Amino acid sequence: MLYYLFKYLDEAYNLPGAGLFQFITFRAAVAILMSLAISTIYGKRIIRFLQRQQMGETIRDLGLEGQAEKAGTPTMGGLIIIFATLLPVLLFAKLDNIYIILLIVTTLWMGVIGFIDDYKKKMEKNKDGLSGKYKVIGQVGLGIIVGTTMFFHSDITIKEERVEKQGIEQIEISAGQSAEKFTKEEKSLKTTIPFAKNNELDYSKLITWINPNWAKYAWIIFIPIVIFIITAVSNGANLTDGIDGLAAGTSAIAVLTLGIFAWVSGNIIFSDYLNVMYIPNSGEMVIFITAFVGALVGFLWYNTYPAQVFMGDTGSLTIGGIIAVLAIATRKEWLIPILCGVFFMETLSVMLQVSYFKYTRKKTGTGKRIFLMSPLHHHYQKKGIHESKIVTRFWIVGILLAILTIVTLKIR
Repeated sequence: MLYYLFKYLDEAYNLPGAGLFQFITFRAAVAILMSLAISTIYGKRIIRFLQRQQMGETIRDLGLEGQAEKAGTPTMGGLIIIFATLLPVLLFAKLDNIYIILLIVTTLWMGVIGFIDDYKKKMEKNKDGLSGKYKVIGQVGLGIIVGTTMFFHSDITIKEERVEKQGIEQIEISAGQSAEKFTKEEKSLKTTIPFAKNNELDYSKLITWINPNWAKYAWIIFIPIVIFIITAVSNGANLTDGIDGLAAGTSAIAVLTLGIFAWVSGNIIFSDYLNVMYIPNSGEMVIFITAFVGALVGFLWYNTYPAQVFMGDTGSLTIGGIIAVLAIATRKEWLIPILCGVFFMETLSVMLQVSYFKYTRKKTGTGKRIFLMSPLHHHYQKKGIHESKIVTRFWIVGILLAILTIVTLKIR
């Protein structure tokens, strides 16, 4: 909202300093400072409120060191992240930008699902919380909204550099061609894929090889892919939220990396220089991303060992949903297994553990385990490693994966 106010003041009255709000970098800097302030200053008040409402975590006895001391720690701390993210976004972002709208919808949608789950666990004393099928229905619903918007909305496009040579329009192959260059904005289902020629994949080709005229039906393939990504990443974030500071810290690293992609993809000069897909209007997502990173870092002030608050499903499902939508919007969803490798490892450890246990029980009558406990972070706890050391090492792995993700853009 302040963006529009200062834009009016700059245009109508030439107010000194008002023009700063036209720059994404300035608004992003203000957004991260504000979200940090909100999450650290008002986070304590939200924690006290949760304590008064007796929203303490109920801890199951898993035989883990230090587990009993966590009983009664307030949960639903995801409210801190949501509040500290949305307020700066509403103040400093362009609210008519389709990417910002999608991210706000994602935050509220997944936040409500997680809140209902936490509420049922604490207030209704239902240890299972919201039924798994209703969580999946909610994730599928968000996937349909995001996928449909990405496919049909006229403001979601990419621009490609083309040349006009001897009256024939063609994609420019080399910078040395003597031809008149221009950019063409178009609807496209192109996305970034690592280790491939030109680092691009066009989803429509998955169906147009059958019939070239079927491109308009590519949503039949695209929307289920979006649904799968949102469901997988949000559940991965949920599984990762098992020890103090793990989910928030690794998420902040991944989101910051996506912020770099969004800034480069939304800048025609840098995207051209770095040979990265240019996505008009996507730069505005940097405002949301910086606010989100500030909220996550501020939340860590209270969530690092020993945690004063847990994010609960209110936070973990929201974080996963936002990361998934950011990756899809920046056309980097195929980099998620690398960028969100910690989420991936945690999810894979659970899948392998359950599958192997069922398989061996069926074959031998006695179920066997691959890990001492899953998800993976509990395996290391069982080995006697302190959780703060586990978290720090997982953060280091997250940083290495973030660097690798950026490097893959140049490996073709």
